[in-house]
Amino acid sequence: MGEKKVAVVTGGTGFVGSNLIRCLVDIGWEVHAIVRPGSDLNVLDACIDKISLHTHDGSTEGLVKIMSAAKPKVVFHLASLFLSAHTPKDVAQLITSNVLFSSQLLEAMKESGVTNLVNTGTSWQHYENKDYSPVNLYAATKQSFEAILQYYVEAASLKAITLKLFDTYGPDDPRPKLFHLLEKTAASQSSLAMSPGEQLIDLVYIDDVVDAYLLAADYVQLEDYAGHRSFAVSSGSPIKLKKLVQIYSEITGKKLNIEWGGRPYREREVMETWAKGETLPGWIPKTSLEGGINNIPSVPPTEISSK
Repeated sequence: MGEKKVAVVTGGTGFVGSNLIRCLVDIGWEVHAIVRPGSDLNVLDACIDKISLHTHDGSTEGLVKIMSAAKPKVVFHLASLFLSAHTPKDVAQLITSNVLFSSQLLEAMKESGVTNLVNTGTSWQHYENKDYSPVNLYAATKQSFEAILQYYVEAASLKAITLKLFDTYGPDDPRPKLFHLLEKTAASQSSLAMSPGEQLIDLVYIDDVVDAYLLAADYVQLEDYAGHRSFAVSSGSPIKLKKLVQIYSEITGKKLNIEWGGRPYREREVMETWAKGETLPGWIPKTSLEGGINNIPSVPPTEISSK
């Protein structure tokens, strides 16, 4: 038998993280999930008895103990606080979640002799397709962590891959994302005020996103791999929001009353998606937009109205 594959996963109660954990369990990995106190674990119900849960007490020493006990081959770091816009009271929490905790994780890896990291970034680090221009403070914290990561790569010989995600979607997504909003609008037959709809959206189906994480884990463990590289997890086929809504309506048969131009674009709206990212060798998105939308189950109007 080969050596047992052991993973530590942060952000496992999120949409992408929970799908990754379920897949890792299904293919035989031993999974250790680091969660915050009070985390809602319902999303992991299907596999919670097959994984080891560790609650982070906020200290670096606590993370060192978790990492030393788990001894993972790969750390999958997906935990973050996402805010499309922030207020003054959000600054400390953004830094704590996206910079402090992430830096503690690296220190725990160094102290425990764990070297392989698959990190999560965002295409929003590249506003207007620039090499670096953060759309918002969230994206800036992601870049800040990558700067810290570089120190650990050079000083502690960590090997890292950052997967920069675009928009992700799929079944049972609890986030208040576009398709959930369209479903709710169709069910209530209400009018929905949206921007003029000319911004480009790059959607990647959840199964393809998980495949990217698995492939990155294989890649970062290669003996001849070193350093830190970033890869874009992109469909390669961005689509205008107005066209996306039209396709959704046609595929689902749901009538939508959209008031295009009923609200202005957001500050620093992403009109043009990042197109300069390198693709992870061997990874291609397999699920078409049409196929992905068809895989999203329709939610009864009564269930939508109660959320």
